[in-house]
Amino acid sequence: MKNEKKKYWSDKVTKYSNALDLEQKVFTFKNPKKIALSLKKSAEESERRKAKPFQSAMSMLNFYINRAGKNLPEEQKEILEQAKIELRKVFEKKNKFS
Repeated sequence: MKNEKKKYWSDKVTKYSNALDLEQKVFTFKNPKKIALSLKKSAEESERRKAKPFQSAMSMLNFYINRAGKNLPEEQKEILEQAKIELRKVFEKKNKFS
């Protein structure tokens, strides 16, 4: 048997997204605002995205959180959840509950 790391399609999507060119290791950053600003930049610069920049950035963030699932350390999950709030701020989106 070979000792190969199992490959997942979701890993390919985050590395080689057809919609956004993501900054390397953006989802491992420890600063939620830095993650949000990086996703915003990627979304705004992309010419291949099919949705508006905010929607594309938030979709990619949610995709990563959902696909990482139980393999995502709780501390990093909290940072990524905070990045959603920061993403709304950097795009100046109002919370639907405010």
